[in-house]
Amino acid sequence: MKKAETPSVYFDGLWNFFTSVKLTVIVLMLLAATSAVGTVIPQNGSPADYIHRYGNFLYNLFNLLDIFDMYRSWWFRFLILILTINIVVCSVARLSATWKVIFVKTPSFVLSSFRKISHKEMLVAEKSPEQLKNVYEPFISKNFGYSTVEKTDNGFCIFAEKGRWTRLGVYIVHISVVLLLLGGLIGSIFGFEGFVNIPEGEMTDHIRLKKGNEIHQLDFQIRCDDFDVSFYDSGAPKEYRSTLTLIEKEHPVLKKDIIVNDPLRYKGINIFQSSYGTLPPADITLNFTSKATGMVYTQKASVGQPFDIPEDMGSFVVRDFSDSYNFMGHNIGECFVGTLTQDEKDPLEIVIPFRYPKFDAMRKGDFIVSVTDYHKRHYTGLQVTKDPGVLVVYAGFVIMIIGFFVAFFMSHQKICIEISEKKGKSEIEVSGNANKNKMAMEGRIKKLSQRLADLART
Repeated sequence: MKKAETPSVYFDGLWNFFTSVKLTVIVLMLLAATSAVGTVIPQNGSPADYIHRYGNFLYNLFNLLDIFDMYRSWWFRFLILILTINIVVCSVARLSATWKVIFVKTPSFVLSSFRKISHKEMLVAEKSPEQLKNVYEPFISKNFGYSTVEKTDNGFCIFAEKGRWTRLGVYIVHISVVLLLLGGLIGSIFGFEGFVNIPEGEMTDHIRLKKGNEIHQLDFQIRCDDFDVSFYDSGAPKEYRSTLTLIEKEHPVLKKDIIVNDPLRYKGINIFQSSYGTLPPADITLNFTSKATGMVYTQKASVGQPFDIPEDMGSFVVRDFSDSYNFMGHNIGECFVGTLTQDEKDPLEIVIPFRYPKFDAMRKGDFIVSVTDYHKRHYTGLQVTKDPGVLVVYAGFVIMIIGFFVAFFMSHQKICIEISEKKGKSEIEVSGNANKNKMAMEGRIKKLSQRLADLART
């Protein structure tokens, strides 16, 4: 017998654990505390930044506890799951009593309970109770979901009710909260967020995830066909726009220009314009002016590709490019940096600003080098996200609004119209109650009694 009772005892204990309000409070407090930690400690930063800020020991401890990505950590998901189960079990435990009230076939009415109501309306009519019953019954039946007539010692009672289903309002709110929590869990487990930089004219089929800096393969390719940026007079970027084409199985499936806050969406994946940058030009046109002969030599160059300068003036290679170069505390704008190698001399670094073609003359070398033209290239920085739980969250918000409306603005209403014959006339007492918003119910009873008085005079 003991072995047979053990599972039942275990189940009862587990059930009582999840129906506990204390559990709800504790989990909510833990979620609030951890959310505060997630606000104070920046999420998904680089390891170098964390080590610089917290040191090696705290970095290793926080990393072990998933503090740097806590909203996707196993323990945060576990808290959300516990809260979801807690809400569901509490709702089920309390639903049985409400269910009996809502879905009863023949609700019971106790006349004495209506007679005890302090706020009631009193009417006097010339018609007999039987006549009033025949007038009132169709009206009440039409305006209430359920009505019944009972005979009393000296007249009749008409009982009616409506809005039984509104008692489910709190459970509708519970369902919405569960959907919000489940949507968050789905997005946390199955969603992702990453970044990718794509040069103009190139494509990629993978991104780097924000969490763990891992590579994530996409089911399609993203190609950057074009990139444009416009600036304010101050030099700050005004708008940057990327023309993207999505390619699936070697066929273009979608093309769109995206700007900030106007993403491209495809198969549940969102592609946002996040940043941009400048790449070293692929083609550069340089001029070398010989001081000895006055000759000007034009040379096509590429970054990292060395070449010989005419008149045996040495070998030259463009090593780097910057769209904002700082020279002796001054910004000289777009600039190339190259290395000159001559016989029996140490390699010499040469700075070549695009805006100032005679800048190299200050070097006082055998020649003056300047940039006459180059093809500027940009890359577009994209944020790529997927959140399969977002539709569940949206549904939760919609259902929550409906649930709040039902819970706060609608009620289960019961009325009693007692008709008694006294001294050849009929006295009518109109009373009613509701499961919430008692003051509003008093106003409804007053309006109902005025309508009944009008019907009694017809």
